[in-house]
Amino acid sequence: MKLDITNTETFTEKKEVTNFKEKARKANKSLHTKDGKGSNYLGWVNLPYEITDNLIKDINTKAEELQSKIEIMLTIGIGGSYLGAKAVIEALSDNFSEYKTNKYPKMLFAGNNLSEDYIAELIQLLDDKSYAVTVISKSGTTTEPATSFRIFKKHLEKKYGKKEAVSRIIAITDKEKGALKQLADSEGYKTYVIPDDVGGRFSVLTPVGLFPVAVAGFDIKKLIDGAENIAEQTKKENNNAEAYAAIRNILYTNGFTNEILVNYNPKLTFFAEWWKQLYGESEGKKGKGIFPASVSFTTDLHSLGQYIQDGKRNLFETVISVEKTKYNVVLEKDEQNLDKLNYLAGKNIEYINKSAEQGTLKAHLDGGVPNIRISIPEINEFYIGELIYFFEKACGISGYILGVNPFDQPGVEAYKRNMFRILGKPGY
Repeated sequence: MKLDITNTETFTEKKEVTNFKEKARKANKSLHTKDGKGSNYLGWVNLPYEITDNLIKDINTKAEELQSKIEIMLTIGIGGSYLGAKAVIEALSDNFSEYKTNKYPKMLFAGNNLSEDYIAELIQLLDDKSYAVTVISKSGTTTEPATSFRIFKKHLEKKYGKKEAVSRIIAITDKEKGALKQLADSEGYKTYVIPDDVGGRFSVLTPVGLFPVAVAGFDIKKLIDGAENIAEQTKKENNNAEAYAAIRNILYTNGFTNEILVNYNPKLTFFAEWWKQLYGESEGKKGKGIFPASVSFTTDLHSLGQYIQDGKRNLFETVISVEKTKYNVVLEKDEQNLDKLNYLAGKNIEYINKSAEQGTLKAHLDGGVPNIRISIPEINEFYIGELIYFFEKACGISGYILGVNPFDQPGVEAYKRNMFRILGKPGY
């Protein structure tokens, strides 16, 4: 993985860079010495080193057992309890796996919304499919996943009988406490632990993300290996995580309040959804924070491109660029040439895509948009693991520079209190 921040230099001053590099260094040190805000939620910092071979083997064994008897794995969770797994699975999957025969189960998600139509249509689908449920929640009482789990637990029990349903439910929850842990113990569900010191949005490298990714057929050991590689690199001073955290905070102090994560490969579209939660929930506090947004290019150049080019100058971009594609598709010469594309004959599509990337970068820089570029050699488990840990580490550093606790989310509770009062929940 490489980081290029040279296209932010005209928007910053040397004195600022020196100052913020030192702030980033101190913030990174605080993550390791655990003397900063939210220090009881820093278990993710050393997590890549702490995932044991026994845990990976156990996850893979259970995943293989389910793969042999189900068509669909339904993962129930919200926020960090599903975004990371879905981001990794979509990044690693065939774009059209939904329509192709695959030896691994299709991965579906619930408990991430309160749409009655979504649940009803999902029930209709699962009536005729063999499936299992992974339910992810520390407490077991969060409204969205708890509602869905109650419904699909009953559905499983009705479809397969109580005993078989138990073998098709996997609970990923607290080690000792909470409603889901209590239910799992009483019913006999297979369980995996969400560490107490790892918050939801930092949990993708725990069983929260690892188990669904394994069921989908991907190599979770390589995912961890990639994360460990970046964990090792970011222990050192003046590393890429520090540089990214520093430059985005410099831009923020200079009026660039919105960061757009850009991809040129649709497999990374949902990765941006994970990234948006990670940064939005970590930094959006006390009237502060960079607003995280995302676009998929070149698609969104034909919708949001106009605003990015000519709109309010409070935007900067972070581009994830993939150097190598899996396939090679070449544009052939056409005798009629009515579309005037023969000048591209013999070129592969990725060459055209990269040309669009380079052209867009220059256009946006000319339009006053600072640009950060992160590149990975290709999309696979190892490099996705690198990206995950890189963004997590940089997020912790960035939050400390900003002066907030990156590991709490007090604002999330506001809507819940109002909703519970409206619903008539006891105590509200």
